[in-house]
This record gives sequence, structure tokens and C-alpha cells, in this order.
Amino acid sequence: MKRSTATLTLVLGVSLVLSACGDDNGDGNGGATEPPVTSPKETVEDGLPQGGEPYALDPATFVDVIDNPYWPMTPGSTWVYTEIDEEGTELRVEVEVTDDKRDIAGISATVVRDIVTEDGEVIEDTFDWYAQDADGNIWYLGEDTKEYENGEVVSTDGSWEHGIDGALGGIIMLAAPQVGDTYRQEYYGGEAEDEGEVLSLDESVEVPFGSFEGCLQTEDTTPLEPDVLEHKYYCEGVGPVLTIDVGGGGGREELIEFTAGA
Repeated sequence: MKRSTATLTLVLGVSLVLSACGDDNGDGNGGATEPPVTSPKETVEDGLPQGGEPYALDPATFVDVIDNPYWPMTPGSTWVYTEIDEEGTELRVEVEVTDDKRDIAGISATVVRDIVTEDGEVIEDTFDWYAQDADGNIWYLGEDTKEYENGEVVSTDGSWEHGIDGALGGIIMLAAPQVGDTYRQEYYGGEAEDEGEVLSLDESVEVPFGSFEGCLQTEDTTPLEPDVLEHKYYCEGVGPVLTIDVGGGGGREELIEFTAGA
């Protein structure tokens, strides 16, 4: 399941432009693409993206900025979290919105870097790709992730890109979330199948960075790990501030620093 640092009124076109490209800023590798074998959903009237169902994404309906109040991604913005994993290990998570863009199926996606360290040593380095449509929904279009041990890459499991090898983007943040909304966050069969549900729009949250009111609470699950259940909290003007593992693992991730980009 994607970590918190990593939840509509859509007017989406009928064409799905599929492309794959690689570059040298950690954006992953290219590959062959295949069109959906069933008719993709096109508008909100057809429902939010679910599971492995195709959903038409028209690049013309996307904008250059990500300014959804629940997760504004201005270039230069940084978040720092303290994470206690299920084994009680303390990790440091640093997230930065870069100035880089990546073309994904014709959509210009913002590159966000997410670095996890333990005792100063990098154990995970991920480039996530996000884009916002004209209505304000933030789409999650893939990630290039690497896990490290003793400075060496030991796994790239979980990496995927919308439009490649059957992978499909999903929504990470709705423009107008309503309690009860359910949606796909990502889909790459057997690798990344996160799903979200809006639980509340009026939560109070206190973390080391500060206290917040009127926050959005989501519940994140994945059929790949049925026992994993996370509650995430997003506060206006800041973004994700807290993740709690309520599935029994006891993990917790709290925001300790935030700097908005210029």
C-alpha cells in the first residue's frame, strides 16, 4: 500500500493517449502499452474509477498546477514526517514537490520525491507522479520506487506507470469529497491496488507541526493486503498531516515540518 505521502466533477474525453518515456531524473523506465479492452468510463455520471476498470483520461482536461486545498503541490513545497512502523522502528520521511514534469499518456505530471531514511541511511527513494484536472481532482499516475539495503537497490516492487502493462491511474484527492465516496487510487494488478473512501470532512487533528480543524479523513485499503487498514488526515492549505495504521500494525506517521513553495 502506498504510504500517506504518498484520496468530482469530471468532464473527461473519450480518448486514452498511451505513451511511455524514460529520463534521467528517476522517472522510471519505458515499456510497451496496450489500450483498454473494454469501453472506458468517461464522466462522473459513469462513476468514480474503481478497481481495474478503465477510465478515459483526456490530456486536454488537465491543468499545469496542483492547487487542491487538501493537498496543494506548489513546486518547492516540502513535508517532513516521523514514522513509527509496525515493528516500532522510527523513520524519517521527506517529501518535496520538484520543478520536474513527466509526460504520462500525454498528461504533464508533477514529479514529487519521497525519501525515507533510518538513522540517516536511505532505505527508500520514490518519485511519484501527480496531475490535477480542470475540476480540481488530483490524479495519481504512477511511481518509480527503489528500496535500499546498505546503499544498494534491493527492490523496485510497486513501481508502475499509467498506461503501461495494464496499469491505471486513480484519484488521490477529490475536488469535492463527500462522505461515502469510494475510488481507485492506483491499479497495477498484483503490485499496486490501493483504494480510498472518504470517512469525514470535519476532523480535529494534532501533530507535532500543529493543530488543525475541519480536516478530511480517508480510509485506505488494498485487496493485496486485506489486513492493512489506514486512516489518513488531510488539512486545508497543508496536505497530509497524519496516517494511522488501524489494521493492527500500530504504525503512525506524523507531520513535523512543512514549508510551502513560493
